[in-house]
Amino acid sequence: MTSFKVKRITYKILSLLSVIRGYNILVLIAAQYLASIFIFSPEKSIRHVIFDWHLLYIVLASICVVAAGYIINNFYDIKVDRINRPLKTGLDTYVKQSTRLKLYFILNFLGFIFGTLISWRAALFFSVYIFAIWFYSHKLKKHPLTGLISATVLTILPFFAVFVYFGNFSKIIFVHAVFLFLVIMVRELIKDLENIKGALANNYTTFSVAYGELKTKKLSIFLLILTLFPVSVLFRYPSLSYMRYYFYFAMVILIFVGSYLWNAKTKNQYRILHNILKLLLLIGVFCLVFIDTSLIVEKVIDSLN
Repeated sequence: MTSFKVKRITYKILSLLSVIRGYNILVLIAAQYLASIFIFSPEKSIRHVIFDWHLLYIVLASICVVAAGYIINNFYDIKVDRINRPLKTGLDTYVKQSTRLKLYFILNFLGFIFGTLISWRAALFFSVYIFAIWFYSHKLKKHPLTGLISATVLTILPFFAVFVYFGNFSKIIFVHAVFLFLVIMVRELIKDLENIKGALANNYTTFSVAYGELKTKKLSIFLLILTLFPVSVLFRYPSLSYMRYYFYFAMVILIFVGSYLWNAKTKNQYRILHNILKLLLLIGVFCLVFIDTSLIVEKVIDSLN
């Protein structure tokens, strides 16, 4: 194989990973497994969770559907991305549009099949999830409030599938979900500010386009303030253990994000804030290992007695 062919194959692999957001997929896998071990099923051993075939099928279905979602989102946003992300768009073109669309249908089909291996309810859930991602990419994201809310909900839905599978309805999970919802929504608002130029050029009525930068900043800061409430509730749970230090760190970062956001004006400044929140969420995923699962188990047992 010549060096030219090796280079071409390498670019195609990188292009494909760029289209399906390989980094986000890896984070999703880690988040689902760590959440399953330390939050959703703390009474089970790590070995039991890792070798749970139904959980594996949920994770595989989530990977396939989310990766397909990035492909269809990329398809509808090609004109916007040429303005907002010219380098990424250039890399994405190494894989033909027709090839990407074929992969989109294959991944969605695989996601549905993995869902059927769990139950008909799981198959129905992932079918609805596939439609919801397409509808968001095609219609909802072009509108301010529906686009913002649906983007946040779609990001959290893969965890909902794992949550329902284990049937753990403890309050700490709901409170943690509220915190994630608020942070992800702020990230989406900042992403709107970052991509406002492309949205304007392609008549996308995103939140920042519809209401302006100032109102977008005010809403973002209001949501950041709201994160104090779920965090204060989480601190009441002894099972939070050493993960409380993550939330101390998160509060400092979110205060910085709010103050920096208020004075931010350029696309690069919004990109920095967007990446800071992504990193904060990533750190939060790996900090799940610090939760004291024994205390959660005791609380579950007490509630059943």
